[in-house]
Amino acid sequence: MPALVPRIKLAAVAASSGAASAWSALWTFPSMLLSAFLVAWGAEAAQFLISQGLALAILAWLQTLPEFAVEAVIAWHAGKDPVTCFVAAPPAGCTSHLAIANFTGAIRLLVGLGWPMIYAVAAARARRHGAPLRAIHLDEQHAVEVLGTVPPLLWFVWIWWKGSLDLIDAAVLVAMYAVYLAILWRLPPEREEGLHEAPAVSRWAYTRPGPWRGIVIAALFAGGGALIYFTAHPFLASMLALATTLGVSQFVFVQWVAPFISEFPEKVSAFAWASRAGRAPMAMMNMMSSNINQWTVLGAMIPIAFSLARGAPAALPFDGAQRSEILLTMLQSTVAVLLLLDLHFEWWNALLLFTLWLAQFVFPAWRTIDEAAYAAWALALVVTWPWNLPAAPRAFWRLLRREFAR
Repeated sequence: MPALVPRIKLAAVAASSGAASAWSALWTFPSMLLSAFLVAWGAEAAQFLISQGLALAILAWLQTLPEFAVEAVIAWHAGKDPVTCFVAAPPAGCTSHLAIANFTGAIRLLVGLGWPMIYAVAAARARRHGAPLRAIHLDEQHAVEVLGTVPPLLWFVWIWWKGSLDLIDAAVLVAMYAVYLAILWRLPPEREEGLHEAPAVSRWAYTRPGPWRGIVIAALFAGGGALIYFTAHPFLASMLALATTLGVSQFVFVQWVAPFISEFPEKVSAFAWASRAGRAPMAMMNMMSSNINQWTVLGAMIPIAFSLARGAPAALPFDGAQRSEILLTMLQSTVAVLLLLDLHFEWWNALLLFTLWLAQFVFPAWRTIDEAAYAAWALALVVTWPWNLPAAPRAFWRLLRREFAR
């Protein structure tokens, strides 16, 4: 993430929340917790009506509402920048060079911090029950989410190379997401034999008679989504006030804490699943679905909001720092996808992902070293393919043949 996540974001939050204080956390924090559980309960009930992947895609949409709101504000203000801001050394006060910061930082937090924390929670739960966790094993259907990140990553290589993000890129990214949803739509729902493992609220929602089943499940999604939407800004403002009260500098807050807070709902639901027996794969796919959402639709929203603010179709140009941010994020996500191609996530995968993410936080000047480390790791994973063919592509094609042959 660049040295600063846009100050304009904090200004917008402060303006909308008025006299926000740290005491607001007393109601916003429980509200965000409740919203996370409502949408998670809805997803666990919905997976018996539609595929688990599609239920998680809906969940990811609702969970990333705060992230979308933040990114829309940033991209809009970038579109209001004067032409003088789009030069090699923009003058002070420009926000254009920060437009990509929240996007790349949020993705790196999901993979570098979120995935290792899921493993840590699942491993702690397994150890308490006397069964050390060696790896999180994914189901065959999860190959769709694992490979769903590949097309937008490949397209972002082109975006990075040409140094801009425009409406054509937006159309391509949205089309990729539409294809991803179409594939998930074809997959079968979970078998009802697994209903007993769902939380009580999800079981209750699914067992409602007649049309009430769909109404109650939709209400869980809608209620949680509405709560996320209306609580996101005051929650962010209260956390900013709390950080100030505790003596945390705004620099540290805007660089790392704000993106973590905007992703709070998905982390809550993912960690809740990771703490339950057999649900760690669903937690991983919750994060993966959010990754796909952000690489496609969130990335597409940036040039759309930017063009609307400028009043005409326009390409958002990247400076050297932004291109470096995109490259580092692409390399990290590439490693993440390569790790899951065997449909399992091992302890050393979690440890190395966290270590490289932590290095970015503690030693931001080591960016080039981080990029080299990710690239070397990705290459090492690829060169093992002749001896260990990845399982995910084969599982993906089996799923496609079976479902599209019906």
